[in-house]
Amino acid sequence: MKTAIVTGGLGHAGKWVTDRLAREGWRVICVDLSHPGWQAQGKRGIEFREGDLTERAEALDLVGEFDPDAVVHFAAYPSPTRHPSGRVFETNTMSTYHVLTAAGKVGAKIVFASSESTYGFPFAREKTLPESLPITEDHPLRPEDPYGTSKVIGEEIGKMVARRYDVSVASIRPSWIQEPGQYHCREGRDLADGAGNFWSYIDVRDVAGIVSAALESEFSGHEAFLAVAKENYLDRPTGEAIEDFFGGVPEKCDLAGKEAAFSTAKAREMLGWEPDHSWREAIDESVSVELVE
Repeated sequence: MKTAIVTGGLGHAGKWVTDRLAREGWRVICVDLSHPGWQAQGKRGIEFREGDLTERAEALDLVGEFDPDAVVHFAAYPSPTRHPSGRVFETNTMSTYHVLTAAGKVGAKIVFASSESTYGFPFAREKTLPESLPITEDHPLRPEDPYGTSKVIGEEIGKMVARRYDVSVASIRPSWIQEPGQYHCREGRDLADGAGNFWSYIDVRDVAGIVSAALESEFSGHEAFLAVAKENYLDRPTGEAIEDFFGGVPEKCDLAGKEAAFSTAKAREMLGWEPDHSWREAIDESVSVELVE
């Protein structure tokens, strides 16, 4: 049985990743800042560990203990607006350095939770247009905030680890993550509210799906992959919404109808992954995950 460590495994997206890998037959070690309790028994053999991954010794100890086949690093502060900016930046960058280097030393496959925030659009002081549409992994990364910057540095750490330890590193750049039955992106928002990521989103189950696909795929070095639903959440043509808000579109604009402003072609071609879920059905679904029996 293959072993995977999932950091942030009790979190918003991490719990879905943990559950998905366990269902697929992985032995999953779920690492988070808290432990569900000594009496907790993980479903399908999930094991729990408490650890502060900003502490180098704890990260090395946890990864070294289990010698995993894969490490999925989702532990992070997910926004620059909920905590002091320095704490967000330091926590995210230091934990990523410790976890990824520890994973590299044992030869584990690595999946790192990066973000669409690396491009700099969501938290920019002024909303701006991308250089072209749809946005791909090759678009320049220009964050103005500590969260997006920490993710850019995280990807650079991934590149370093891939070079130094000859392991594969997939940096997943999810859009705004939604859970079934809790599609906050559809709750009374206007054009201005979603202009920072051009009204894009991703179902959390599809995030778990692309992590699984990255672990099953064979590629060398570091690669970044966008994870975005196929269409916007506005239920209107994307190009039209962009033109209405920004007063125009980039000179190079190749969007059809309501399709997302971000392209997932690379993930389809390299990982065989495509998003399966849409807000149209997921908004009313009642689906949840429980990691403890």
